Amino acid sequence: MEIATTVAQMRDLRRDMRGSVGLVPTMGYLHEGHLSLVRRARADDDVVVVSIFVNPTQFGPQEDYKRYPRDLDRDLALLRQERADVVFMPPVEEMYPEGFSTYVEVSGVTEVLEGAHRPGHLRGVTTVVAKLFIIVQPHRAYFGRKDAQQLLVVRKMARDLNIDVDVVGLPTLREPDGLAMSSRNAYLSPGEREAALVLSRSLRLAEQLWGQGERDATVIRQRMNDLIAAEPLARVDYVSVADAESLRELDRIEGPALVSLAVRIGATRLIDNVTLGGPGDEPS
Repeated sequence: MEIATTVAQMRDLRRDMRGSVGLVPTMGYLHEGHLSLVRRARADDDVVVVSIFVNPTQFGPQEDYKRYPRDLDRDLALLRQERADVVFMPPVEEMYPEGFSTYVEVSGVTEVLEGAHRPGHLRGVTTVVAKLFIIVQPHRAYFGRKDAQQLLVVRKMARDLNIDVDVVGLPTLREPDGLAMSSRNAYLSPGEREAALVLSRSLRLAEQLWGQGERDATVIRQRMNDLIAAEPLARVDYVSVADAESLRELDRIEGPALVSLAVRIGATRLIDNVTLGGPGDEPS
């Protein structure tokens, strides 16, 4: 497994690659969800590149950039086990050198949900992903559906900018009790870890209501909010029932709908989602 820490090193390695190239962008502190993306890339592509970069431009000034969990030695050991070919792990100054002032911004679908609650976050995501696409030149790039809005935004960016990459979305992986796998789960105390199950329970409730014929999005939102409100450690940022493509909030579900939520459990902010009436992953 090769390790590149500069853009020049990554480009040198890319020039020698033959066949299809798969990219798995990560911020490190890898869990089974990340590794499932690496395995899919290993199955689909001749060469697998994994990036590890905690991207400062997608964190707000009061967010957890400095304390975001990091364990490079463990990450590299896991990636060797999964037979990754290249790990691209640049320092911040390599991706954002002095004088950097160019950003990639997608409008419309970025102005709601995470975009509304974390100003600048999605601009940071699209900027770093565009840079990775330019540097690595992958044929395919793999993302988890837990960050459903991010997946939608990256696909739109690639399409709008004519970037020749297939953006592959894969199901959210969950712990046996239903909690979506996330690097931020490491922040949770045992009591908070138990309280965090309210996210997947509320998504299961939405699925149950939809399966019973409920199509009033306001009713589904309210029932989810009521369930979450019963958990003392939970504070809701948003509960959304939106069109799965435009992310416009729905009054009535008449096609595929993305049910998503952001909830703070103590000091930790967690997100999760499920799609009703279309492709998506099931909370378990």
